[in-house]
Amino acid sequence: MLLAVGLNHKTAPVQIRERVAFAPERIPEVLRELTAEKAVSEAAILSTCNRTELLCNLDDGDSSVIIDWFRRYHNLRPEELEPYLYTHPEMHAVRHLLRVASGLDSMILGEPQILGQLKDAYVAAREAGTLGKLLNRLFEHTFAVAKQVRTDTAIGASPVSVAFAAISLARQIFTSLADHTALLIGAGDTIELAARHLKENGIGRMIIANRTLARAEALVNEVQGMAITLAEIPSHLHQADIVISSTASQLPILGKGAVERAIRIRKHQPILMVDIAVPRDIEPEVGELNDVYLYTVDDLREIIDEGLKSRQEAAQQAEEIIDAQAARFMGWLRSLDAVATIRSYREQVERIRNEELDRAQRLLAAGHDPATVLQHLAHGLSNKLAHAPSVQMRRAGFEGREEFLQAARELLNIRLNNDD
Repeated sequence: MLLAVGLNHKTAPVQIRERVAFAPERIPEVLRELTAEKAVSEAAILSTCNRTELLCNLDDGDSSVIIDWFRRYHNLRPEELEPYLYTHPEMHAVRHLLRVASGLDSMILGEPQILGQLKDAYVAAREAGTLGKLLNRLFEHTFAVAKQVRTDTAIGASPVSVAFAAISLARQIFTSLADHTALLIGAGDTIELAARHLKENGIGRMIIANRTLARAEALVNEVQGMAITLAEIPSHLHQADIVISSTASQLPILGKGAVERAIRIRKHQPILMVDIAVPRDIEPEVGELNDVYLYTVDDLREIIDEGLKSRQEAAQQAEEIIDAQAARFMGWLRSLDAVATIRSYREQVERIRNEELDRAQRLLAAGHDPATVLQHLAHGLSNKLAHAPSVQMRRAGFEGREEFLQAARELLNIRLNNDD
């Protein structure tokens, strides 16, 4: 049985999510421990800041095996864990994984980072040797469906975070960012996210200014760029084509005079300034200057609201794709049940064929007429192949099991004389 067990940002507070997270370096060892449990034949673990999920293939349908192991591993009492857990069996597990990979179950609708995290989970399970035929096929199917959702819908095209909206605005104004410099003021979560978006969009150069130089340097090490203090901003402001500011300062960081000087040095090349801070980091009067495009968090809100609306409409299309693809995977899974039957039937047919062929060869070796031998061969094959189905259909007719007869006609492609 396919089973997904876990919790996420919707079902559990961060205090619980922290307690059940798995360190990335320990996941291979944890997976081998999990698959050592009775009835667990395959397993993978997805563990991020927003979710921890166990995806397993069980030899029986008892989900308590996974829940009990999960609880014991993290040394939690049932009442500490189980109120926050969800369990998705079979079709529901497939659909859940497809929704996760497509960003439909994320805190930010349509965000793409979760797909990369899911691919990491797949690689970790594969290297740990805990993937079998079912989960391996499910992951491959999941990645293909996530790609289809990204290609066929606009689920990730519109900005839905302040940082994303700021970078989208920069791309609209400058088209290509490769030849431009961005000055980021602050080093909190929003600036860090903006820095990552800028890097992903090929920004030419980044300068990160922060009150504490060490914090700016730490972010620079992750995204590449140059770290400066807030006091050094006036010396570098003229280099910036894009300024994004988000600090906790109670007073403005950038005044009209400093920006005017930068504009003169730049020979009036335009600057995009995005002030995400509340209270504002950039004096409102800066917006009055020619060659400065100043946007505040309220201006970005309209972009974000429009982006959310667009993503929600795309999510409806994505759900339709996911429903169809989940059903398709379950169809493949059900087809595995028929494999053993098909194999046995083919072996039975081959046994009958070999018996009749051996008999025909003996008759030919004894000097019997070849035409007569062929007739006996054909007659023997048709009789033996038709015998068991004929007996079962006669019995079904006697017992009035019309559905069985209908299935037999479909299986054997039988057309009655009175069929059109």
